[in-house]
Amino acid sequence: MATARIPQPSADDPVITDPRHYKVEFENDRVRVIRIKYGPGEKSVMHSHPESVTVFLSDAQAKFTYPDGRSEDIQASAGSVQHMDAFSHLPESLSSKPFEVIQIELK
Repeated sequence: MATARIPQPSADDPVITDPRHYKVEFENDRVRVIRIKYGPGEKSVMHSHPESVTVFLSDAQAKFTYPDGRSEDIQASAGSVQHMDAFSHLPESLSSKPFEVIQIELK
């Protein structure tokens, strides 16, 4: 038996809170595909993501700060793929070059 997913609140949606870095490339009733682009040292605002699969198009280094104040450094290589449970964070690029990510949000 499948359970219905709760839509992400628009107040936490990175496409709305930070359209400079987040752009919807495709959406239907099952998935939403977001292109994420950050330049060196760029920082976002606190936002949330539902469960998703992330494909790194370039090498990336970032710092994720979570609502509880905890933070962690993230590193990923171009071509790597990660599954992520739903979470909220404030990301900051630690990369010396721009990086790009495709995120497939599951609904």
